Amino acid sequence: MAALPADEALLAGLLAGDEQTFATVVRAWSPAMLRVARYHVGSGAVAEEVVQETWLAVVTHLAGFEGRAALKTWVLRICANVARRSGAREGRSVPIGAPTDGPTVDPGRFRGPEDPYPGHWKPGAEPADWGPESHALSEEARRTLAAAIQALPDRYAHVIALRDIHEVPTDEVAELLGTTTGNVRVLVHRARAMLRERLADYYTAEGSTA
Repeated sequence: MAALPADEALLAGLLAGDEQTFATVVRAWSPAMLRVARYHVGSGAVAEEVVQETWLAVVTHLAGFEGRAALKTWVLRICANVARRSGAREGRSVPIGAPTDGPTVDPGRFRGPEDPYPGHWKPGAEPADWGPESHALSEEARRTLAAAIQALPDRYAHVIALRDIHEVPTDEVAELLGTTTGNVRVLVHRARAMLRERLADYYTAEGSTA
């Protein structure tokens, strides 16, 4: 996907009512918004309603955007707030909680509460590059990866999509989902481990035909 214009240009276009600018950001950011919404509500249909309500709120309050965060971050925060309210109304909001299944990560690899950067990886404890999935992919590989992500349990699929596909920083993912950065890192690590297993046959076949 081509890079979007700078926030200043996007904001100017949106404030001017430019339909092309609005269509561009809706197309670019709605998939991430759906992931955020789906974490807080009971169904995909409700998540879609949340996204629609969010865009209405964005248009309504756009003049009040102060630029304290990236425009995308601001939009995603509105989405998270709308989704939480919607989840509370339907009584089916599912908190992310602490993961209890799948591969484990030694908690000792994270900085403790006494550290200036709690929840972050300790020096030298960062996970190794998770393989071909993190590099430029062919269209076929992208489709295969997207299908593998969709097949993951919901909480892993949403977190890995936000972090690695939509490139939302870890601390922002934690804020949007109402959890800790350490928990997000564990979920991402486990999701990547699941994807490695699911994609092993595909990349083995690719290597054998190279």
